[in-house]
Amino acid sequence: MYIFIAALLVNSIIYSTVVYPKLLVDFLSEKQIISYSACLFQFYLFYAVGSSEFLLLSAMSYDRYVSICKPLQYPTIMRKNTVYIILFFAWLLPACHIAVPTILSSETKLCNFILKGIFCNNAIYRLQCVTSGVITIFGVVSLLDLSVLPMLFIIFTYTKIFIITYKSCKEVRKKAAETCLPHLLVLISFSC
Repeated sequence: MYIFIAALLVNSIIYSTVVYPKLLVDFLSEKQIISYSACLFQFYLFYAVGSSEFLLLSAMSYDRYVSICKPLQYPTIMRKNTVYIILFFAWLLPACHIAVPTILSSETKLCNFILKGIFCNNAIYRLQCVTSGVITIFGVVSLLDLSVLPMLFIIFTYTKIFIITYKSCKEVRKKAAETCLPHLLVLISFSC
């Protein structure tokens, strides 16, 4: 479990590195200027790192599910290689998802050159002359894949955990609460 918390901390460091240096430069300079390619790069990193948080949180909930609901099988299910594969895909899947709209945005014509915002996020779409239907549809698919489905998975795993612990004795409930509390605190802090 602690490797998933460490992965979330690495995510937070990367996320902060994407936003804050440019923000500090903008505060200290008279004019806030960024090239479109740098803006797209910031957009890509911002959403790729942000989207991987939900997948990491769902991996943490699966880890808690296996440790509480299948404690004897935990060492065989959550092997070191399994954890590495989960981490790899938790970072690779959002990176691939966000690459598509970023590449499509890089090839579109710009009609506006003034970005109204602190950093490059979805506001870059307002710079384009024509709104792309492909980017919009892909954005909805990415939202479902990277946010909604992981949150539903988290709710499902915690529902299963609560059902199993409710049927168990007081000692098992206490142990489950101690096991789940760090993840629930991380989940609440990253969701807010």
